[in-house]
Amino acid sequence: MRIKNIFSIIKNYRGDEEDININELIEIKKINPTSILLDVRSPQEYNEGHLNGAINIPLYELERCCNCNLKEKDKTIIVYCQSGIRSKKAIKILRKNEFKNLYHLKDGIDGIEQSGL
Repeated sequence: MRIKNIFSIIKNYRGDEEDININELIEIKKINPTSILLDVRSPQEYNEGHLNGAINIPLYELERCCNCNLKEKDKTIIVYCQSGIRSKKAIKILRKNEFKNLYHLKDGIDGIEQSGL
């Protein structure tokens, strides 16, 4: 399956299955368009601008409502925030709640802005 190949490449390249950059995010979304983009910033930050198709569950609400809003635990979820700090914490919460295919946009929105995309 092609999607498993890209994930294997990412794992082997990075040595850390969670961290991806914006180009890898774009590739994952092309291969797996049903993957979930999860923005864990505040509603205000989300409303000021977010990645197309992202859903917003602020980090401070994630523990309480991840099982209600994210029902498919095997679905690919790409988590991001402003700088990568909150999204790393979100990955830990999601893992604790038995979500499996989790990826973290390294450096978050700040990284995208710095890349010029």
